[in-house]
Amino acid sequence: MALSMYHYIEQTWQSKDWKKTVLRARLIQWRRDPVVTRVEKPTRLNRAREIGYKAKLGFVVARVRVRRGGLNKPRPNSGRRPKRMGVYGYSPSKGYRWIAEEKAARKFPNLEVLGSYYVGEDGLYKYYEVILVDPHNPSIANDPQYKWMLDPANRGRVFRGLTAAGKKARGLLKSRGLKGTVKHKWKRKQKEREQKKRHEASKSSRTNLIDQLS
Repeated sequence: MALSMYHYIEQTWQSKDWKKTVLRARLIQWRRDPVVTRVEKPTRLNRAREIGYKAKLGFVVARVRVRRGGLNKPRPNSGRRPKRMGVYGYSPSKGYRWIAEEKAARKFPNLEVLGSYYVGEDGLYKYYEVILVDPHNPSIANDPQYKWMLDPANRGRVFRGLTAAGKKARGLLKSRGLKGTVKHKWKRKQKEREQKKRHEASKSSRTNLIDQLS
């Protein structure tokens, strides 16, 4: 059976030699570009087509970079334990891909985010390409596959966690069994908190000890 063009695109993308040469040169250029840059065509055509990209009017592709690493905040002046200073150790509650989609949506407020995919990373940034759609373009409004975007209920869908990246962060995508879901983890942690024994120096523990000795 003959393999499709998309198979060879993905095979090239996974090649280590290609990443060390071509992709590395591109990352050097991408770091000099603005945070949100519109590109003429997708870098990974196979991933773009999986999301729903079509090479016609109404579709826009934007490359977005997101800074890697945890978040920091100013050191408080009032007294804190070192653990509660909050100077470091704050990781974003959203995924990098979701953050990239929101950045693109703010750059193009008249477009709606259809999806996104990973294209590369260096020591400081991660790069994603976001597929955006103009729902009011006649070529989109007359397309049975995409006319659902005209519904006001889908307006600002990326900011409400309705894209694939948002649903993944919300724990709504299909998981690998119950133990992989966010709900199961939350219930497990809640059960651990309820079953956690009180510290021996707590007031209730001292009261119980006194009652037992008396």
